[in-house]
Amino acid sequence: MTDLQAAARDNLWLHFTRHSVHENGAAVPMIVRGDGAYIYDDKGKRYLDGLAGLFVVQAGHGREELAEAAAKQARELAFFPLWSYAHPKAAELAERLVAAAPGDLNRVFFTTGGGEAVESAWKLAKHYFKLVGKPLKHKVLSRQTAYHGTTQGALSITGIPAFKQPYEPLVPSTFRVPNTNFYRATEHGEEVEAFGRWAADRVEEAILFEGPDTVAAFFVEPVQNAGGCFPPPPGYFQRVREICDKYDVLLVSDEVICAYGRLGTMFGAQKFDYRPDIITSAKGLTSGYSPLGAMLVSDRLFEPFKHGDTMFAHGYTFGGHPVSAAVALANLDIFEREDLLGHVLRNEGPFRATLEKLSDLPIVGDVRGDGFFYGIELVKDKATRETFNDDESERLLRGFLSKALFDIGLYCRADDRGDPVIQLSPPLICDQSHFDEIEQKLRAVLTEAWTKL
Repeated sequence: MTDLQAAARDNLWLHFTRHSVHENGAAVPMIVRGDGAYIYDDKGKRYLDGLAGLFVVQAGHGREELAEAAAKQARELAFFPLWSYAHPKAAELAERLVAAAPGDLNRVFFTTGGGEAVESAWKLAKHYFKLVGKPLKHKVLSRQTAYHGTTQGALSITGIPAFKQPYEPLVPSTFRVPNTNFYRATEHGEEVEAFGRWAADRVEEAILFEGPDTVAAFFVEPVQNAGGCFPPPPGYFQRVREICDKYDVLLVSDEVICAYGRLGTMFGAQKFDYRPDIITSAKGLTSGYSPLGAMLVSDRLFEPFKHGDTMFAHGYTFGGHPVSAAVALANLDIFEREDLLGHVLRNEGPFRATLEKLSDLPIVGDVRGDGFFYGIELVKDKATRETFNDDESERLLRGFLSKALFDIGLYCRADDRGDPVIQLSPPLICDQSHFDEIEQKLRAVLTEAWTKL
């Protein structure tokens, strides 16, 4: 019988992981089973999945009908690429996504994940503008601290310098604008709408500085993930849309996390009432039961590719995989049958209120987010909003919090891409009992963290 711990330590290269923690034979956490909102390790211990795997498992773990959908499709047609040929499940899923999407996003380009969807969107933007006689439009804007993926193009758009430095030089012509972290926007006082207008106007400023005839797209998440869940101030996206229209810049809504119910709407753009030119998505589309991503594109962007010998010279072997498409369709059936979107909208208030109870702790500076997607920013001084320095953050997050949260039976993320935060993104099936469990476990660990500091 395989020694799984030895195999994990000696042969498995874990993602975004410091392997030094296992140099002395420390066990690699081994998750073997999931059921509803919970996961179980190889010793039988139960953990509340407060991150839905990685913002993914919308319908919860252990959904046999999703596994059955995969098995049924594999028996009928296990694989065929979408290169010049279609297959039924991809066509059916594309139609269903288009019906749920905002505006005129009537074309779906399938990928296998979120980074590929972002990569596809940047390539499409450059190709499109060449076809319509604006060949200089190739630059892209994105926001500070934003994360858009790990491929060379998506990483270039990412606004986290520490993630980029080991892989430079990256793809040139990407530029950053401010994010919507109102908690740190002290110069704007308490006027959140004024701050939103200021942040949006920086997009116009960047376009004018670089030259409107050179800027192709602005990549932006409905609620920014990295940095700890920054929701948009009122009016922010309406102003951004106005600016993009003025200068013929494509508004790309990166919804790899925010689509498929995370905010209580099928797409995040619908939650904040704006119309993107492109939506990039993945994660929750299949609830994680099979890999799949999708780029949804407006009619005008597809138009130049409809005629003559023009083609989008881009694709992925496994993009729109028949098994993954079948799983996605079954997942959307669950969404409709169980009204998961309505469930999130009915429970987002109670979820926020439960997390805000933690505001009485001296280490909790801000609780922010939307839907079932929240960040809790940790501070050294609540009154001044003083944050932790790099050494303190290292000791707090990796030296204590990550292990302590897991030990107490809560899987979530302690992160410092920006200021130190704890991120929460539970399965969309969760209710008040799960919210209470999250709050109680966080309270215990954060109270201990403060005493150790």
